[in-house]
Amino acid sequence: MSTDVIVVGAGPVGLLLAAELRLAGAAPMVLERLASPSGRRKARGVGPLAFEALQRRGLGERLAAHQPQLSAEKTKDHGSAKGHFAWIHKIEPSWQEEPDRRGALIWQPDLEAVLAEYAASLDVPVYREHTVVAIVQDDQGVTATVRTPAGEQQVRAACLVGCDGGRSTVRGLCGFGFPGTPPLMTARQARVEINGAERLPPSGRTPTGMLLHGPGVIGTFDFADGPEDRHGPLTREELQTSVRRVTGIDVTITRLSDALRFTDNARQAATYRQGRILLAGDAAHVHSPNGGQGLGLGLLDAANLGWKLAAHVRGEAPAGLLDSYPAERHPVAAAVLHNTRAQSALMRPGPHTDALRDIVSDLMDIREVNQYFGRMLSGLSTRYAFPYLPADAHPLNGRHCPDLRITVTTDGRRRTARLSDFTRAGRAVLLAPADSPALAAAAGWRDRLEVVEGTTVDEHGLSGVLVRPDGAVAWATASSSPADADPLRTALRTWFGPSS
Repeated sequence: MSTDVIVVGAGPVGLLLAAELRLAGAAPMVLERLASPSGRRKARGVGPLAFEALQRRGLGERLAAHQPQLSAEKTKDHGSAKGHFAWIHKIEPSWQEEPDRRGALIWQPDLEAVLAEYAASLDVPVYREHTVVAIVQDDQGVTATVRTPAGEQQVRAACLVGCDGGRSTVRGLCGFGFPGTPPLMTARQARVEINGAERLPPSGRTPTGMLLHGPGVIGTFDFADGPEDRHGPLTREELQTSVRRVTGIDVTITRLSDALRFTDNARQAATYRQGRILLAGDAAHVHSPNGGQGLGLGLLDAANLGWKLAAHVRGEAPAGLLDSYPAERHPVAAAVLHNTRAQSALMRPGPHTDALRDIVSDLMDIREVNQYFGRMLSGLSTRYAFPYLPADAHPLNGRHCPDLRITVTTDGRRRTARLSDFTRAGRAVLLAPADSPALAAAAGWRDRLEVVEGTTVDEHGLSGVLVRPDGAVAWATASSSPADADPLRTALRTWFGPSS
């Protein structure tokens, strides 16, 4: 078999990457070792940037369908709509600088089902029970040896991307360095039926860790001990022992489901690219799930990589385009590892940490500090460095574009719209007024753009904006200043090659 790109792993990151490749004109093939989706509830939502990335592809309503039940459940379990840093629940949504930019609550299996349906609608082939056992690359492409129910076969492609999770086979087979820090704690959680729960203390920190519990659910953050076999399933006995260790109280768990164990092991691939082989999602970075950042981080890897890799395999990529993927995404993941390590440090038992938590909690009562934590955990502070932009460029440049409210005037008729109304095809979008010099400047790239003429942007003081397929603002100009077409031309050449 042969294809343009082999995507290893049919989780959310692999499915979104394959869909992005297909939209951008490449032929992907997804190989997954499991016979069916695992159903494990490893994550329960995505942040605002990942939600906007999915919304740009028309998936917003499908995600919203999963939110009411989860919102009620979250309120029941935690009693607060505020975000947390190291389980200090003080991040106030109404204080944030962009309070309308929010994520979506959806369990990972449900998100995977939404993305599987989306990928299928694009005719993306997904082959289950296909385990990659060897990978060889040469100057012309990559050959993967795959174990299937029918026996071993070889698949040939121009490139291969490992989206196969924290224990990535691709990363191991190809020798990617994966430096980082070992775990300080082991977290365990499950839905349970339990005897003795009434004797447990309220959710919160204890002298040896942290306990979280509510009707039918229990979890521990255990700094005292870890399992001998981290890869085996979480058992009732192990969870009972951890509850006893964290609280000093014996309980009896009579039934257990949706059981998960994870650590704050924090590691990141030294590079995301070795020639024709790349990594994305948990294959490229693992960390504590505190702050709920991991799933969104991986989805944004896929959005960033998809259109660039498609241009590369089609032979249409400008110089350096594919290398911009690790250049842009590696620092973002490094920042997440940094803040999750800080959260683990703030959760450790002991009087020194108690004192530090009190001080951090007090600081979070200051609006600007609260906003700092909100920006960090939401990812809204992410800004890529585009050297072609002038020093006084609009502050939206390099950031992920919100779903702008716009007014489009056609033949004297005005209508309101959103940026996401023009992004489902996966192309870059240029919004500009009818008399803008940007339209003439972009004439040679119209075959690669969705150009929306006669546009007035109703937010952020913009008169024109170029949004890459992954949502990053490649060029923006303020309504208070004349549009400078030279930076726009440079942006178009940088991301989409020479004009036609």
